Amino acid sequence: MSCGVEREDEQLVSLVGMTSFLANGLALLAVLACVTSVAQPSATKPATTTKIVMLGTGTPNPDPDRQGPAVAITAGETPYLVDCGTGIVRRAAAAARNGIPTLDPGKLGIVFVTHLHSDHTLGYPDLILTPWMMGRERPLEAYGPSGLSQMTQDILRAWQQDIDIRTNGREHENRTGYHVNVHEIHPGLVYQDGNVKVTAFLVSHGSWKQAFGYRFDTHDRSIVISGDTTPTEAVVKACHGCDVLIHEVYSEAAFEHRSAAWQQYHSHFHTSSKELGRIASEAKPGLLILYHQLLWGSTEEQLLQEIHGGYSGKVVSAHDLDVY
Repeated sequence: MSCGVEREDEQLVSLVGMTSFLANGLALLAVLACVTSVAQPSATKPATTTKIVMLGTGTPNPDPDRQGPAVAITAGETPYLVDCGTGIVRRAAAAARNGIPTLDPGKLGIVFVTHLHSDHTLGYPDLILTPWMMGRERPLEAYGPSGLSQMTQDILRAWQQDIDIRTNGREHENRTGYHVNVHEIHPGLVYQDGNVKVTAFLVSHGSWKQAFGYRFDTHDRSIVISGDTTPTEAVVKACHGCDVLIHEVYSEAAFEHRSAAWQQYHSHFHTSSKELGRIASEAKPGLLILYHQLLWGSTEEQLLQEIHGGYSGKVVSAHDLDVY
């Protein structure tokens, strides 16, 4: 009899243990399901597809490692260019060869010009003519300040013999791809398609009557480009926590060794590292990219230290063909 009781007790203990095991297992499964449900959105979040390609990060100074100012933003299958400094088409060809086929020269069809300083526009004839020779059939769409239309007419007139030979001679180039549709803009929304919305805002660049910065909003990124400017609240308002701010800059330390005349010029046309640190602290971009860096014998490392003296966010000093 006692043996029977012991067996029943053992069976009861075994049953209780099994029930506890199952309960714990179900609880564990519930926790795992909860964790999985929480982690799933992050795991399936689409990767960033909008790319920023620095086609030129230079200044008027003829640095062979830095072409004239030009930035490409690729969204979908379309490249959107900002400015067209020297070497823009060849830099685009290099980027295409490096794995960004969207920047194949024949696909370059739209540009947003910040202002008409020569270092930002010396590649404009190249952008008009070379992609046409590489197969572009649609006219180039060019957006920018007052005076861009006259500049375009003068370029086409200067290269009229070339155009005549290429269209009427043995090359048999198409008769549409060298044309330019010029849009002289005002602040506000200036362009929109299925990939991007582009908003222009006025900046202050010395004696230029019109100089623009641009904000690009794609499906996955917000990008602000300052163009050439002195410190302005317009950049802060345009960014306002944007994903990327691309901004010109000069070295504060090296500036102290410039002549009085050059100090006066640069203080009325450009932004110092100290000033940019203050702007970025207010604008709060996810990433600050420096371009059009005026170093005057300083180093990029020193420039970054100067920025970090007033800014704790993420900042990089860009080089030609960098991709972000």
